[in-house]
Amino acid sequence: MAREANRLMAVQVASLLKKGTVGRHPDGNRLYLVVTGKGRGWWMLRYMADTRSKAGKPMSREMGLGPADPDGVDGYTLADARDRANDARRLLRDGIDPLAHRDQAAAAKRKAKDAARLFKDVAEAFIAGEEAGWQNEKHGAQWRTTLATYAYPTLGDMQVAAVAMEDVKGVLAPIWSTKPETASRVRGRIEAVLDYAEAHNWRQGPNPARWKGNLAHVLAKKSKVAKVEHHAALPWAQVAAFLTALRQQSGTAARALEFLILTAARTGEVIGARWSEIDLAGAVWTVPASRMKAGKEHRIPLSAPALAVLAPFARTRQDDDEGGFAFPGQFTDKPLSNMAMLKVLERMKRTDLTVHGFRSTFRDWAGETTAHPREVIEHALAHLLKDKAAVAYQRGDLFRKRAALMQDWADFYDKPPATVTPLRRSVSEASA
Repeated sequence: MAREANRLMAVQVASLLKKGTVGRHPDGNRLYLVVTGKGRGWWMLRYMADTRSKAGKPMSREMGLGPADPDGVDGYTLADARDRANDARRLLRDGIDPLAHRDQAAAAKRKAKDAARLFKDVAEAFIAGEEAGWQNEKHGAQWRTTLATYAYPTLGDMQVAAVAMEDVKGVLAPIWSTKPETASRVRGRIEAVLDYAEAHNWRQGPNPARWKGNLAHVLAKKSKVAKVEHHAALPWAQVAAFLTALRQQSGTAARALEFLILTAARTGEVIGARWSEIDLAGAVWTVPASRMKAGKEHRIPLSAPALAVLAPFARTRQDDDEGGFAFPGQFTDKPLSNMAMLKVLERMKRTDLTVHGFRSTFRDWAGETTAHPREVIEHALAHLLKDKAAVAYQRGDLFRKRAALMQDWADFYDKPPATVTPLRRSVSEASA
């Protein structure tokens, strides 16, 4: 058999590939150059395996040794192919099937790579795959922010296969009592990431972030810890004074914050607002369902002060910019960051407040100082009514009544801060 080896020459291999002489060209000792077209070919070794056929005879197997390339740049030369064939024959002499050996080595390499996957990389892969189906970009940002803030410091650089219940508990325990809603979201997001890892065979075993039958035995129930995390809100009586300070702040983010307060809208709705959604003449802003938390289109009546906030931006936008952002970010084709308005509050040294808290300010003002019906106020906040009977009879969006409410809010908001002038006593009173 050895005398049959080395039938091919390197120049012959180059010629066969260049001409595209399709077929199997033997080099001897069951090594073949397999040409499939001009410039295309691969090396193949045939051998008899110990695996038996139904008739009890050894089975012939074919093993690819890689692409053929006379120059050895994009494949293997003739000399390379002979070396690789000899490696396979040595395994055969030791009773090892070279194809099975290669498959086992590849599987071991994949397993080692999968075991080395870091939690934060798996989390990013999960979010990237899911966010296309989420309602808006804000949801993906919230996932990344909560995981980066609470989970990554502990789990981020851990191998996802090694995450255990004690690790998850270490993330949750410090915030379980003080920030129960946030902690619950973090737990659910860690659980989802680990489920994703298991589905891809990157880890095995029970999910250590699962609540029922797992963390429920080591962490207190939500009902036994602080029940609600309220967004820090400005007392409604201080709104006018806050406006005076806010209007002294320059920049797009400051105007976006003023617009948010005037419309009682959410951060994502304001920073994502486009001119195509805003009818300046009709004084209405229509937020599409895809950008609303409840997944339902929301028409917002624009008061005179709200239109005044938009006016400078409307004057500078291009005629063909109907799809552009009303409050553009650093680049005109990008919106403001979802942290931009919070930064305004920081510059104003009002870290005691949150942007979302202004919705609570509006709700408190409307409920405590006006006679506007509750359902009108709830519609203004784009809240879904919990009363099913009320929903059944309330088919409209109460737009005209909400327009009156929002104008009342703007009038109250735009009042100058009240000042108190102390009464001066008369001389006779002072001497009495």
